[in-house]
Amino acid sequence: MAEGRPLYVTRPTLPPLQEVIPILEDLWESRILSNGGRYHQEFEAALGTYLGVEHVSLVANATLGLMLALKQCALKGQVITTPFSFVGTSHTLALSGLEPVFADIDPVTLNLDPAAVTAALTPQTSAIMPVHIFGRACDTEAFEALANAHNLRLIYDAAHAFGVRDSGGSVLRHGDMSVLSFHATKVFNTFEGGAVICRDATTKEGIDELRNFGIIDEVTVSRVGMNAKMNEFSAGLGLLQLKYIDEATERRGQADARYRDLLAQVPEVRCLPLASGQTGNKYSFPILVQPDAGFTRDALYERLRANGIYARRYFYPLISDMPMYRHLPSAQPENLPVARDIAQRILCLPLSPDLDAVEQQRIVKVIAETKTGLS
Repeated sequence: MAEGRPLYVTRPTLPPLQEVIPILEDLWESRILSNGGRYHQEFEAALGTYLGVEHVSLVANATLGLMLALKQCALKGQVITTPFSFVGTSHTLALSGLEPVFADIDPVTLNLDPAAVTAALTPQTSAIMPVHIFGRACDTEAFEALANAHNLRLIYDAAHAFGVRDSGGSVLRHGDMSVLSFHATKVFNTFEGGAVICRDATTKEGIDELRNFGIIDEVTVSRVGMNAKMNEFSAGLGLLQLKYIDEATERRGQADARYRDLLAQVPEVRCLPLASGQTGNKYSFPILVQPDAGFTRDALYERLRANGIYARRYFYPLISDMPMYRHLPSAQPENLPVARDIAQRILCLPLSPDLDAVEQQRIVKVIAETKTGLS
């Protein structure tokens, strides 16, 4: 029988309700609900300061943010990306009239492998779209060198990478643009939302135009754009969340460390190594079921669910196995051996700021007893 409360892999982190109500009252009085109101402007500025980046454009969600970035770069042809991600990554390419080209991942970081990207280049390649999987930064130096050598645009899906820093500062500074997600399941959320981090002021100006239909003023529309603006309530909530994000990040880090200590005694599974030279959020806690564990990842998944522990198989199936992409030459299984192996063995355990030691001990106990329970 399941014990205690159900435990989910993600649970939204929310500010105290008494601090949200004044925002709602203010919005009700002002009647300014969208189109760059006070909260939008304040949040955009505060976010740039917090993240240590200069050019921030708030958007309604990360999917629209990626589509704006692709549109701003005026891309055509093929974009190389990872098959090991949320399907929204590739959908933004397909919706933009671009062909996703899948390259394999690194077996340690689980990020897009620069060597595999090099092998996947064709005359039709116009850009690379890596993903900072689970908030672990990609090999940004290698991708920058690749992009420069082949005259490619470089757009990062940074949905998981809020607050992540390397030795030079925010990882969001890399590439032509980086796109954050503020979806409810993310470390930092505004219910729904996102942001495009731009390299320069000219790019930000372009994104700002595109997110509002290409409108310049009451009588001027510069180009084809869309409605991708963040609303005022989400912006106000974002301002509140910034007050609590450091505490939430610290507590997630403590939970991450507890998992590592507890799972060190469970040889059937392996934790991903800590990312060297990086600091920031612990977006999730992935484990890999070892080939000789005596049970499969799916058997562990079902056993955890039976005990009220709702882990997730992130990311399974691979994007390249989905019906709208599996016909692509780059999606063929023999091209993606590492991603295919990882997708069959990975499981993300519950991780949130309020996950306590007792709950984690129960989770790890279920994992440790899985082999015995199935025999």
